Amino acid sequence: MNLHEDERMKKLLRQALPPVASGDGPEHNLWPAVLRRLDKEQPAPVAWLWLDWALAGALLLVVAAFPASIPVFLYYL
Repeated sequence: MNLHEDERMKKLLRQALPPVASGDGPEHNLWPAVLRRLDKEQPAPVAWLWLDWALAGALLLVVAAFPASIPVFLYYL
């Protein structure tokens, strides 16, 4: 790019992206609030435990019925 194209690009960027005012940012540090929120939240309950066991059982049935499928399952691990 030559000097004229550089100046044109700068002008277009200045038009597209207005300058950021100093008062637009947060007034204080947000990290302590994030830590408080993480401390309050409880871990999600294990609601899909039965589905995990059902999928594992189905996988065992498929492997028992079709032993040649073992390399396919190992490939996707």
